Amino acid sequence: MQEQAREAVSHFELEGVTGEPRPFGSGHINDTFLVEGEKRCVLQRMNRTIFSSPGEVMENIVGVTEFLKKKIAANGGDVMRETLTVIPTREGKSFYQDTQGECWRMYYLIEGALSYDRVERDEDFYESALAFGNFQQLLADYPAETLHETIPGFHDTKARYEVFLKAVEEDVCGRAKNAEKEIEFFRSRKEVACVLGDMLKAGKLPLRVTHNDTKLNNIMIDEETRKGICVIDLDTVMPGLTAHDFGDAIRFGASTGEEDEQDLSKVSCDLELFRIYTQGFLEGCRGNLTDLEIAMLPMGAKVMTYENGIRFLTDYLKGDVYFKIHREGHNLDRCRTQMKLVADMEEKWEQLEEIVRELSGI
Repeated sequence: MQEQAREAVSHFELEGVTGEPRPFGSGHINDTFLVEGEKRCVLQRMNRTIFSSPGEVMENIVGVTEFLKKKIAANGGDVMRETLTVIPTREGKSFYQDTQGECWRMYYLIEGALSYDRVERDEDFYESALAFGNFQQLLADYPAETLHETIPGFHDTKARYEVFLKAVEEDVCGRAKNAEKEIEFFRSRKEVACVLGDMLKAGKLPLRVTHNDTKLNNIMIDEETRKGICVIDLDTVMPGLTAHDFGDAIRFGASTGEEDEQDLSKVSCDLELFRIYTQGFLEGCRGNLTDLEIAMLPMGAKVMTYENGIRFLTDYLKGDVYFKIHREGHNLDRCRTQMKLVADMEEKWEQLEEIVRELSGI
């Protein structure tokens, strides 16, 4: 890998490179290296197992970041810190394919900023919401339909529900008997799998440019000001719904328990964290969302939690072929935490909707 990384660096439009590329960051999808030079850079080997069309991924990223740069410059911002900058190869391409067929890309490092894997302070969660909301606002007039779907059907919850039903029917590992309550939980809430997709098809919700991985660690936070300055990890930028981005952030960031917590009494949707994120997200969007989009934010949280629960349960039934596991029944534990979150959201539904109404004024 080191030799490949060294080969890749030599093919990018860089000056004054010093030292060897060295492993960098905590990402689980792509292999990432730090490259020292006149300006420090990040080198990544793109995961072709997950992203089978690297050219389409990079076409999306270049299109979106160039669009963002124009908006940021017009607003008097710092284009080198407030969005990613793709470094071209010496042939003028957005990525390099090495002699072994692996695909590499480079960005300039955003200096003086860090990303955090967990919410250490409520203010950081608020800043991530503000940054993701601002991302939506800046890209509001980007033609979302021109973007490639880098992972087809990524948030097609109805399709994932059908895959789940097939996994139950086939029961290739004989595990369905261990998950009868879990299977019934998702079957009894089939309407959750359909609601957002049906509204999109009916033209009730607009297609947006969405990030699709709205975790805290995909925001760069300024070391001095602790303000969120840049959205990173744009591999999954695709056409989608605002409710998906909002909902996934709540699913992950407003839960009081770990994603694989076995003691379900520790798992709930924290109303204060929900309020904090909603406030930041709406402020970042700056009036760009429709009233119906805003009203559907709590449903986005429920749908994304339901969807991830189905994915974990489907993988368990298939024999743990997608998500990495570290113990027997790990995916079933993950599924159960999502179920507990969905159930908790249902109990707090009126409160969730009231928080959104209060903060938005709709």
